[in-house]
Amino acid sequence: MLKTAFIGLGVMGYPMAGHLARRGYSVTVYNRTRGKADRWIIEHEGRAADTPREAATGADVVFVCVGNDNDVRNVIYGEDGALAGLKPGAVLVDHTTTSADLAVELNQACGASLSHFIDAPVSGGQAGAENGCLTVMCGGTESVFKRVQPVIETYAYQAQLMGESGQGQRCKMVNQICIAGILQGLSEALMLAEKANLPVAKIVATLQHGAAGSWQMVNRLETMAKGEFDFGFAIDWMRKDLSICIEEASFHNMSLPLVEAVDRRYQLLQEQGLGRMDTSALVKALQEGTHNINRISSVKG
Repeated sequence: MLKTAFIGLGVMGYPMAGHLARRGYSVTVYNRTRGKADRWIIEHEGRAADTPREAATGADVVFVCVGNDNDVRNVIYGEDGALAGLKPGAVLVDHTTTSADLAVELNQACGASLSHFIDAPVSGGQAGAENGCLTVMCGGTESVFKRVQPVIETYAYQAQLMGESGQGQRCKMVNQICIAGILQGLSEALMLAEKANLPVAKIVATLQHGAAGSWQMVNRLETMAKGEFDFGFAIDWMRKDLSICIEEASFHNMSLPLVEAVDRRYQLLQEQGLGRMDTSALVKALQEGTHNINRISSVKG
């Protein structure tokens, strides 16, 4: 059985590493806050390391799932970084959503140390991680991907190689753009439905099997109507992801007007201290914007 390491035990990494342990893999975990790693080893078979380097030492596959580009660099590089512990032939798999440039950079760094790299951002949120049904979009060489695919599939419903290094991250950008558009549409649809006194539960039951159906509709429209926004993926993280999308689009000399509009609305919510709310809270920004427009129109009238 392969030896694995998992670096980053956040809301995603914690259950993902747990799936590896339950499947019988040898797992060494590292987390910046040691208490979370200690709790993990109480619940699962495995051991905790004091540094990313220690976690990676001797591992066949090292998984990383942290916050952003800088967080990844902090656990990969340096004397205590995972790269210093990677043995020749080992595979570093980064599940963090990052820029494609970082994926290319890490692939080159691993190649220089005779190891391998796969960029592998995930979609499915905390529930997907806990239930082992994530979607994983990968970039790298086919031979290396095939080596790690069975391991990734311990917590993934779908793991697909999208192309060379960086293409997994670019696919995740496409994913986030789609989510932004769906949430914008659902928010506007909900506002109209409420004005028209349509029952939201019946809307979901009726539309979910048609062309308008989506995961977001099934899982978020009713909670949006109830004003419940404490689920899964936070606005803070979505803004980080959308900024990556906008930067990639700029590189290709194109604009993303919908993404830019949604990002501005999320910024307004952040400024109100609501950055930890679920991304479905987008409807709040639209509702407040409509309220302000109506108020201004009333004053002018």
